[in-house]
Amino acid sequence: MKPVKWGIISTAKIGVSKVIPGMLKSRDLQVVAIASRNLKTARQAALELGIPKTYGAYEEMLADAEIEAVYNPLPNHLHVPLTLLAARAGKHVLCEKPIALTAKQAALLKKAPKHVHIAEAFMVRHALQWIEVKKLIRKGKIGDIRAIQVFFSYFNRDPSNVRNRADIGGGGLLDIGCYPITVSRFIFDAEPKRVTATFDRDPKFKTDRTAGGLADFGEGRHLSFSISTQAAPFQRVQIGGTKGRIEIEIPFNAPPDRPNRYFVQGMEMNVGEWVELPISDQYQLEAEGFGRVVRGKQKPVWGVADAIQGMKIIDAFFRSEKSGRWETP
Repeated sequence: MKPVKWGIISTAKIGVSKVIPGMLKSRDLQVVAIASRNLKTARQAALELGIPKTYGAYEEMLADAEIEAVYNPLPNHLHVPLTLLAARAGKHVLCEKPIALTAKQAALLKKAPKHVHIAEAFMVRHALQWIEVKKLIRKGKIGDIRAIQVFFSYFNRDPSNVRNRADIGGGGLLDIGCYPITVSRFIFDAEPKRVTATFDRDPKFKTDRTAGGLADFGEGRHLSFSISTQAAPFQRVQIGGTKGRIEIEIPFNAPPDRPNRYFVQGMEMNVGEWVELPISDQYQLEAEGFGRVVRGKQKPVWGVADAIQGMKIIDAFFRSEKSGRWETP
C-alpha cells in the first residue's frame, strides 16, 4: 500500500507521547508535518520525533497539498471545529475521543464533504487483545455474555489540566467513561436500550470526578462501570458469560513494549490461564486501519454515524444525573 501522508494538529501530550510514536513504527504511513499555534513548540516536537515539516498555524498545515490525513488531539471543545476545517480542506480526519461535547455537536460533522473519511480515535477497537477476546466470545468460549464490568481511574487535580476544565469538556465521563461505553458496544455488537448513572462532582472544578453507570443492552445483558479522575490509577475489564469469564489486564493503556494479557476462566472459580499476545502498538494499528480506509483497501467500519451514536449514550448518562432515572439514548 502506498503510505498515507499525515499531518498532526497540535503538540498535545497524547499525540507526542503515544500516538505519533506508534505511527512512526509503521511502513504504511508517513508523518510529514506537525502544527502548533506556537511555532517553537511545533519545531521542538518535530525535532524530537523526526517530523520534517512544522507549521505555526493549523490552517497553514491544512493548506499543504502533500498531506492526505490529519490526526486531531486538541481539547474536546475543539474537536468538531478543527475536524470540519480539516475535512473542508480535503483531509481525512482521525479525531481523538470524545469526538464532540454532545451528540448535537457531533451531528455537525455530517456537513463534511462526503469523500472525506472521519473517524473517532478509539484505539481499543484495533488492539490485538480486544480483537482476540471478541473472537473467543464469538466462538462461544465463555458462553452467552451476561455482563461487562469496567473500572478505570487515575488521579489528576491539576487546575490547569484540560481534564479539570468544565468549560472545555473536562470531566471523567467524557475522558474515560467513553471507553466502557465503546468496548461494551464492541463486545455485545449492540446498542444500549436505556442507561442510568450516579455522579460526584469536584466542588471547585465542577467536573464529574467520579461516575458510576449501568447500561441495559436487553436480552439479559448489561454494562456496569466505575470511573474516576481522582482515585488511585487502575484499570480492569471483566466479561462474564454462562460458561466462563474473561479478564483483560490492561484494557485501555495497553503497553506497546511488552505482551498484553487476558485471563480466561471456565466454570471453576479463579481457575484458568493467562494468555499473552505478541508485542504490538494499538496506536500503530489504529492509524494503519484508518489508512486502509483512506486507500480504499478496507470499507469504513466506524465513522461519523457511529461517533454520533456514542455521544447519544453519553448524553443519556448526563441526563440521568439530573433526572435520577433511566434514560434512553
